[in-house]
Amino acid sequence: MTGPSYPPAPWCMEGSLWLSLFRLSADADERHPAGTYGVCLVSYVDPSPLTYSELLVARYLPEGEHKGAVSVVDIWVDSPASKAGGRELWAIPKELCDFDLESSFRGPLTSTHWTATVDRHPIVEASFSDVSRAAPRVPFKGNVHQPGIEDHPEPADVVMSGTAKALPCRARWTFAADGPLAYLRPARRLGSFRMASFRLTFD
Repeated sequence: MTGPSYPPAPWCMEGSLWLSLFRLSADADERHPAGTYGVCLVSYVDPSPLTYSELLVARYLPEGEHKGAVSVVDIWVDSPASKAGGRELWAIPKELCDFDLESSFRGPLTSTHWTATVDRHPIVEASFSDVSRAAPRVPFKGNVHQPGIEDHPEPADVVMSGTAKALPCRARWTFAADGPLAYLRPARRLGSFRMASFRLTFD
């Protein structure tokens, strides 16, 4: 039996991203040591080769061979094709969940509300307000290092690059006490921003 088909690398994606940085002061478990984590909600839209929503948590790697990169430690999408491609191409441990996304607009202000659930059990609820749509477009680039997983036993190194309209935003996050991101409940939020209308190459 073959799994869902997905586009070959690189993936050239478009959409919007909402990100907050959190500082975890103590080890939560072996997979989640103390450190800085980025928590993202992403909406990939046409003309992306796949369109879907995504929730991810990435840990900043402050030292060692991959210093300055991030590693995705928790991630969910609502696309079986994206799950298969992420796992098999780049060792990104994607799982499936359901999302609800609502946005409203008032002049340059965008207000957005997200929820993510697995089998109707909440993972996270988040709200944002920003004026990023009015920002100038700027370039960005980052590196991702992934240890191997069952679908991709060898480690993978990925480069993300593109442009976006990015500005700080107001954010409110609620991590479900009995959900898989409960370890972030005691973390201190450092800051938040939105990348509107990004154009991203992931390879």
